[in-house]
Amino acid sequence: MMQRQNKYKMVVMDMDYTLLNKNKEVSPGNKEALAEAAKKGVRLVVATGRIYASARFYARLLGIDTPIIASNGAIIKEDRTNRIMFQSILLDEVALEMIRLCKENGLYCHLYSQDTVYTEKIINISQKYCEWNEKLCEEDRINIEVVSSLEKTVETERGKILKAVVVDNDLEKLAYIREEIMKTGKVSVSQSLKDNLEVMNKGINKGNAVKILADIYDIKQEEIVAIGDNENDISMIEYAGLGIAMGNAVDELKEKADYVTGNYDEDGVAQALWKFVI
Repeated sequence: MMQRQNKYKMVVMDMDYTLLNKNKEVSPGNKEALAEAAKKGVRLVVATGRIYASARFYARLLGIDTPIIASNGAIIKEDRTNRIMFQSILLDEVALEMIRLCKENGLYCHLYSQDTVYTEKIINISQKYCEWNEKLCEEDRINIEVVSSLEKTVETERGKILKAVVVDNDLEKLAYIREEIMKTGKVSVSQSLKDNLEVMNKGINKGNAVKILADIYDIKQEEIVAIGDNENDISMIEYAGLGIAMGNAVDELKEKADYVTGNYDEDGVAQALWKFVI
């Protein structure tokens, strides 16, 4: 039997509600498909809104060497070599404006560096990372620093902050903060879930990060597959030669995708890889 020639050289996958199942694990089916793709020389990349240290943990579970796009494209780093391939430090004025807007609305802003979440209160996203840390060995835990003043943190950690995040169930407040921070003209804003808001520098998103990696690896746009489920994945779905939406993806992303695969709890990533890549 003649082996199918694969035109795709890089596959970029979101993590939550895409590559990871409901137990926040990489299923045996997805692992098998990823291993087969790697055998064929396909570059496999994880792209997430998560902090880098968290993304690194899951990338290691794959058992393959993969560059990691974290904080929605604000950093790209190789775990094996510890090489930062790209990063975009959040502008101080943007971080300070996000902190102001959150406090004005009674919400708690969180700031991300590569490996640390800074917050004035353990709540929402920092609470989830605390719970996650309890299950991990010390080496894999996320640093969580409760600070007295995030404004001071912007100054003391200058050159480290990559992203500002706020999580809350009050969607009207999130919409207001989104509208106001966009008025600065200096930000990219996205959501990986309805109850969160993620702020990076203007032009920073997963699609931009995929383009940077493609240039580094000399891979053409039409040779890239991207798979995701939410708003923060749209930019890479649009950039890739083949954009794939998960079955559980938001409608906005499905409308942009070239193909819709199975749900995240049905090994949708593996289904897509067997159909188009392996």
